[in-house]
Amino acid sequence: MILKYDVVVIGGGHAGCEAACASANMGARTLLVTMDMNKIAQMSCNPAVGGIAKGQIVREIDALGGQMGIVTDRSCLQFRMLNIGKGPAMWSPRAQCDRGKFIWNWREVLDNTPNLDIWQDQACELLTAPTVCCDSVATAATVCCDSVATQMVTGVRTIWGAEIQARCVVVTAGTFLNGLLHIGRKMLPGGRIAEPAVTGFTESITRHGIRSARMKTGTPVRIDRRSVHLDEMEVQPGEERPYMFSYLDENQRITNETQASRHTLRQLPCYTCNTNAEVHAVLRSGLADSPLYNGQIQSIGPRYCPSIETKLVTFPDRDQHPLFLEPEGETSNEMYLNGFSSSLPMEVQIEALRKIPALRDVKVYRPGYAIEYDFFDPTQLTHTLESKLVDGLFMAGQVNGTTGYEEAAGQGLVAGVNAALKCGGTADFVMHRDESYIGVLIDDLVTKGVDEPYRMFTSRAEYRILLRQDDADARLTERSYNLGLATRQRYDWWLQKKTHIEEIEEFCRNYAIKPKAVNDQLEHLGTTPLQFGVKLEDLVARPQLSLQNLSTIIPDLAELIDKPDNRKEEIAEAAEIRMKYKGYIARERLVADKMHRLENIRIKGHFDYNALQSLSTEARQKLTAINPDTLAQASRIPGVSPSDINVLLVLMGR
Repeated sequence: MILKYDVVVIGGGHAGCEAACASANMGARTLLVTMDMNKIAQMSCNPAVGGIAKGQIVREIDALGGQMGIVTDRSCLQFRMLNIGKGPAMWSPRAQCDRGKFIWNWREVLDNTPNLDIWQDQACELLTAPTVCCDSVATAATVCCDSVATQMVTGVRTIWGAEIQARCVVVTAGTFLNGLLHIGRKMLPGGRIAEPAVTGFTESITRHGIRSARMKTGTPVRIDRRSVHLDEMEVQPGEERPYMFSYLDENQRITNETQASRHTLRQLPCYTCNTNAEVHAVLRSGLADSPLYNGQIQSIGPRYCPSIETKLVTFPDRDQHPLFLEPEGETSNEMYLNGFSSSLPMEVQIEALRKIPALRDVKVYRPGYAIEYDFFDPTQLTHTLESKLVDGLFMAGQVNGTTGYEEAAGQGLVAGVNAALKCGGTADFVMHRDESYIGVLIDDLVTKGVDEPYRMFTSRAEYRILLRQDDADARLTERSYNLGLATRQRYDWWLQKKTHIEEIEEFCRNYAIKPKAVNDQLEHLGTTPLQFGVKLEDLVARPQLSLQNLSTIIPDLAELIDKPDNRKEEIAEAAEIRMKYKGYIARERLVADKMHRLENIRIKGHFDYNALQSLSTEARQKLTAINPDTLAQASRIPGVSPSDINVLLVLMGR
């Protein structure tokens, strides 16, 4: 059987779902191939979305017209804004979700997306043909004049014999490529627990010169809520403020909602406790059978999400480690023990857990396990996430060496958009480092590569004051609308929000405050009284003051920030951040604009780096291997020094 589409997406995880929706919403006839339609967007590890820097990525996906934010809000069991005690560049939203409802909310989105079909099957072979030159009179064997690719995608073949023909293929296979599960000394092939691995597909890709390697990740034990002494654990409640991920979800935008009514599910607490010396003693007794330390696992796991046994070895002097017990569903008894990722033998895991007082009677649904899987060297991709070696082949998610649902979804959206654009013959969609965390993520991958699973942090973004969670729509929605991805509804809502923000800023800029009118209230709010009259924006800039507490003093301000029918807290917060941090934002914008000068200097195709003896040996090797598009990208390659960049600048001048 032969199926014909513009774009075929392989894998129905977070990257695949965003890629398929983005491609279809851009107008490309799209097919999503998944092994199990009942596990669409499965949350393989923690049923949570967001976190440090990851929450910003979800906001960016939403601002661009993606779906992850909307699905998360509809599945949310608890919402928290992390790092709220720090500056707004560090604020990061996070939501605990109902795992099952998250799947079916995503399934509903996919089922109602025009131009998108789903096929339940497993891809086993990438189909290609010699690259056809962009010159229509060229022969099929002619290599295209502006590409190093000698092969182009024609589709995929599945294990059931279906041939799916497509101009572009987006590979988002997650941890399934030659996946191998580990619990103690037991090993089984699998992409997730109780799900088969995908064999043969990696080999059909690497035969084209694309490099692959192995990585490892893991997941914790799952616990029966009824067996836990929750009254002996510390309760961790969610936010009382009505935060949400999506900037726009018409099904939930209700005037003057409470937190409970803004989310469709009952909001639940999480719980915390700690390991202890007895726990550590049991875990250490099992290290000889740990796949991480007996030579069974050779690949590298995520540095910033280590297993509990890795914590013991890395931090031998620590007498305890924090654990977080989180709900898996609104009505389910299954709970997730965050911080206890492990691949130790199951009896060791359970015995160690029972040394924790609140878990002394614990019953386990399944132990933690580790998984090894194939990924592909991301330096062999362009910034559109298209392969440099196979025309029309895009990759996104863990196959690029990343870890995390959010990083995967952001890549999936970019790959899906660019696959659709390629089918339409239009310009590429690339985001810069000062434009989004997704832009930082992709630039890091294709420029620096990975030697361990890549996780996004705010510290990876040099322009993080410009990349706040509150302004993703300001950065991206208009561009996405012009691209054809964001809907008119989303764009109109952004214009309304922008107007309200500007009204608040203009009012504060022009509203004069006299000392005698506010000094008593200022002292009550813990800030210095005024000596002279000032504009309201000068008071907003004070750390002790906010638009909310100033509105109790100034009735006109209270009326203005209460004016929007929807999302008034979000609008007031965005306006306040822009006023408080105006100087910092302007300074960082200036630095970013200077860097854009290097982004505008294109060097690809201008040099034979191996012939430039004025460059360092390492620079020649790295520049040849990565072949950067611009001088700015070259400057971010490890091993390329400022003096090497100066050499290239001089040569470009000539």
